[in-house]
Amino acid sequence: MTAVQAKPDTFDSLDPATGEVVGSHPIHTAADVEAAVERARAAADWWAGLGFAGRAERLQRWKGVVTRRSAQLAELVHAETGKPHGDAMLEIVLGIDHTAWAAKNARRVLGRKRRSSGLLMANQAATVEFQPLGVVGVIGPWNYPVFTPMGSIAYALAAGNAVVFKPSEYTPGVGKWLADTFAEVVPEHPVLQVVTGYGETGAALCRAGVAKIAFTGSPATGKKIMATCAETLTPVLIEAGGKDALLVDADADLAAAADAAVWGGMSNAGQTCTGVERVYVHERVYDEFVAKVVDIAGKVRAGGDAEADIGPITMPKQLDIIRRHIADALARGGRALVGGADAVGDRYVQPTVLVDVPEDSAAVREETFGPTLTIARVRDMDEAVEKANATEYGLGATVFARTRGMELAARLRSGMTAVNSVISFAGIPSLPFGGIGESGFGRIHGPEGLKEFARPKAIARQRFRSPMNLTTFTRTAKTDANLAKLITLLHGKRR
Repeated sequence: MTAVQAKPDTFDSLDPATGEVVGSHPIHTAADVEAAVERARAAADWWAGLGFAGRAERLQRWKGVVTRRSAQLAELVHAETGKPHGDAMLEIVLGIDHTAWAAKNARRVLGRKRRSSGLLMANQAATVEFQPLGVVGVIGPWNYPVFTPMGSIAYALAAGNAVVFKPSEYTPGVGKWLADTFAEVVPEHPVLQVVTGYGETGAALCRAGVAKIAFTGSPATGKKIMATCAETLTPVLIEAGGKDALLVDADADLAAAADAAVWGGMSNAGQTCTGVERVYVHERVYDEFVAKVVDIAGKVRAGGDAEADIGPITMPKQLDIIRRHIADALARGGRALVGGADAVGDRYVQPTVLVDVPEDSAAVREETFGPTLTIARVRDMDEAVEKANATEYGLGATVFARTRGMELAARLRSGMTAVNSVISFAGIPSLPFGGIGESGFGRIHGPEGLKEFARPKAIARQRFRSPMNLTTFTRTAKTDANLAKLITLLHGKRR
């Protein structure tokens, strides 16, 4: 059940729940990609020329089209990923909200601003503005085919760039839908284009001379993207998955923490880069917390019917990874309180809750990307933080605590942390989204996300002639002496 080639120049996207063909799409060659980027260069000049107000007006119109047709888009997301319609609609709503924020705030974040000129250059007016990069290449994932790439696409567009988008080969129809609806409100030039295909198409985009690549996917693929982009010194933004931990302190609201752990770990069948995979619980509340998790998780069901809570595993090869992680945990003394070895089927994985799993097992160390949780008892939150940070990943994290939530959140080695909620940071447009370590670098969303797709331009304009001209060969010894006195007066005082 993989995306299969229908004929030499096309491939099919498949419904992971049924194996049925959803659509057929072209395999764009390197020449096709280069042509798209060339078209985008001319489009970028026109789009940048619209200014912040002109671009905001077009983006708001696009947001309206997506909103009115969201049911249609949700059906396509459901067909290509298998996720329930409700989950598809949730990610679409978040994408709409981020698009609106980027359009509204681009001028405030990127527009020209005055800076202090300092005393030595007091005759200068100093300003900085953020100018578009030109053409941005976006390589998107399949697990959130609307929300995740829109975190790059909408922000890059708001910053004044044209975009060439390569969606996952598992969700090409969603990518085409986004580009087609954008073209309805921006018909003049190909400001947003889609190229489809496999890894070779993505590699071609990296080599096509774009100003920047924004990639979301696995660390292994992210490293290949970086290596390819290094050939042309093309800068990259990498979001490469995680192994997120949830900490539960002794004073936490256990009912809320258990509900968050199950939803954070098992929504979208666990196929979430910021999904909860590890839970560390204070020993005083461990037994009560585990009982609540078991009760909630035991009621969650994977299936293809309308009543199912989670859908299929979209990438068939991921089933082998999930199966291996569960088997390794059980073989090394772990226990399955929900699910277990029999939870992994041909298309679906039923929720699995594992306890007593060694910290060096695959289920704890490697990204599982399935509806599984490992829960560990800790003597205190210091141990919880230590274990949570003992990973090469560093994307998101969660803390449930009444008194120490912010303190613990600050100590966690992650790009983002939610306190007394789960994955909430992703839904707040003003917050930067991204990780450290094996989870990548760079940020989407928020002011930081807008600035990722722009270059700072510094301008110094002389307002009047300086009585002490430092940038001339006619500078005298007296000027140098006065400069030395001034610097000594300003900076030579003993503390």
